Amino acid sequence: MTTRGAAADELDRAAVGRCLTGQGDAFGDIVERYHRPLFNVALRMLHHLQDAEDATQTVFLNAFLRLGTYDPKYRFFSWIYRMTVNECLNALKRRKTTVPLDGLTLRAPAAPFDRTVEAADRVGHALMGLTPDDRAVVVLQHFVSFSYQEIADVMEIPVQTVKSRLFTARERLRDALRDPER
Repeated sequence: MTTRGAAADELDRAAVGRCLTGQGDAFGDIVERYHRPLFNVALRMLHHLQDAEDATQTVFLNAFLRLGTYDPKYRFFSWIYRMTVNECLNALKRRKTTVPLDGLTLRAPAAPFDRTVEAADRVGHALMGLTPDDRAVVVLQHFVSFSYQEIADVMEIPVQTVKSRLFTARERLRDALRDPER
């Protein structure tokens, strides 16, 4: 995860400034710094490796093309995370709905050492059962460790709405994880 403090903000502003003055290699610094955390957000939201990589690449392309619109009085990480969340929400809207195969199991039962993977799969499946907006706040809070205010900034919603969505989403996750048939 990227460090979010005054020093990190200055590094971001300096890299953006270098990009805007024509130093194209400066954008590589931004990509190197943010690829992993943005990809992780996309993967948690989309629950599909290729879709997450596509979304991350789209975010970087859009960020590069729109770098001139970034206002340095705001935090760069909020700007680029907002782009990531929005791209993931758009990707989810573009997905075609799928029809379940009436409980058909396509993999062998898990061996005892696969329980961690199985638990991660259950959490991932439960996350996908949330609405995209609820999933976004859960991912930003629990997988990216953003504060309520940072989530509010990224999602462009009030802090109280973040808290409300988190409460509702956690309740739904708890229910889904208790009942594996959900």
